[in-house]
Amino acid sequence: MKLEITNGISTWRLLPTLRAQKLIDRVCATIEPIPDSDRSYSCGCYHLADVQLKFSDGSFKRPDIAIFCVEPPDIDESWEQVPEAVIEVINPNYEEKDMSINPPWYLAQGVRDVLIVDLRAEQVTHWRHAAAVTTHTMPYDVNLLCGCRVTI
Repeated sequence: MKLEITNGISTWRLLPTLRAQKLIDRVCATIEPIPDSDRSYSCGCYHLADVQLKFSDGSFKRPDIAIFCVEPPDIDESWEQVPEAVIEVINPNYEEKDMSINPPWYLAQGVRDVLIVDLRAEQVTHWRHAAAVTTHTMPYDVNLLCGCRVTI
């Protein structure tokens, strides 16, 4: 079981399915800096799967994949760092939370790219800070605002 607290509301859910876990592993293997990026800063494109994060509003979340520009520290407690990007795989019976609740909440916390993966429909919905929501057929190659590239 996986516990998350969002805006004071506790949500229990089953751990990712085998199909979802395999996708998470494949996606993590594709995360890399955009070559020849002309960004003013360099992103390390560090990524963690199913790590507990604590947000400034007191919420605890465990995104399927979280991407950071800075290297995560070696700590035993929840990391209080907002990810640059989050990738969530829709789990059966949790579609409402994954598609309606999580993306706007993550954006409100400062996450710049939120990618929601629907394995059954083979689609990726991309929520981006200050941009329209877009839906793409898998595979989907995307350059994230932080300077990382990922393939889903």
